[in-house]
Amino acid sequence: MAPTTAAPAAGPGTRPPDTRAYRPDRNPAGRAGYFFVSGYAVLLLAFGVLPTAYALWLSLSNSRGQLVGLGNFTRTFADYRFLEAFGHILLYVAIWLVTLMVLVVTAALMLHGRMRRTSAVLRFLYYLPGALAGAASVLLWLILLDPVASPLGPLLTALGWDSLAAVVLPGHLPALFTVIAFWTGAGGWIIVMYGALNNIPAEVIEAARIDGASVLQVALRVQLPMLRKWIAYMLILAFAAGTQLFVEPQLVSTATLGMIPEGWSPNQLTYQYAFQAADFHGAAAIAVDLLLLGLASAAAVVFRGGLFERN
Repeated sequence: MAPTTAAPAAGPGTRPPDTRAYRPDRNPAGRAGYFFVSGYAVLLLAFGVLPTAYALWLSLSNSRGQLVGLGNFTRTFADYRFLEAFGHILLYVAIWLVTLMVLVVTAALMLHGRMRRTSAVLRFLYYLPGALAGAASVLLWLILLDPVASPLGPLLTALGWDSLAAVVLPGHLPALFTVIAFWTGAGGWIIVMYGALNNIPAEVIEAARIDGASVLQVALRVQLPMLRKWIAYMLILAFAAGTQLFVEPQLVSTATLGMIPEGWSPNQLTYQYAFQAADFHGAAAIAVDLLLLGLASAAAVVFRGGLFERN
């Protein structure tokens, strides 16, 4: 056996090594992190967790405070407007998400690849429509879609739409709301995707080009797989925003003098229950239905998109 070498004894002026275990609570940066997160945690508790818990209680109780189980859910589900409202919103969200994913990613790839010299100006122009509030944006589009007042009037008339009522027929609404949502919200997502593309190491792109990959192959086989988590994140938030549609159908219904039913979307139906029928328990049940739908869809996207996977 080889002889064991003893550690040299510490001299009178040397300090023995610190053998104490590292404790994260002594890390100043960790304490600063808790401080910055605390503001968000308080707001999340006040405007997220507590209202959700209150809505759950309302959905499971009646006006006398008695628990009724799923009674409010079965009662609202039996409403003839319930399935129609959810069918409208799911059709709209399907069109909206496909359009958003395809056009936003394509625009970001073009800005990052062939249009770098003008990308800053274009990104600013893309973002500008998002500065408009939702109601203002809808009012602007109501003018653009009115053949009488719109500068696109000749085009709308050529398509056979000679009045606003003909343009905003119920069957046209999912596509029209998709156009409005894309015009107001896509610019911000293009900027997000552009920033995500900047995080892809240039060496990876260069290696793919050296191997003979074309621009399309680089986009499909290198950039898109590395954007998967960002796309999943975009789809989750866009789905949540899409299911909350309220302002657009409400203003269209007002502008067309009730041509569009006031319960076209689940949020409108919730409004009808709460403020016209004074049935807050039924309104809470529909709100919880929307919450469960959003959570289930988000969970599916998270697991399929690998949002929380660590590279």
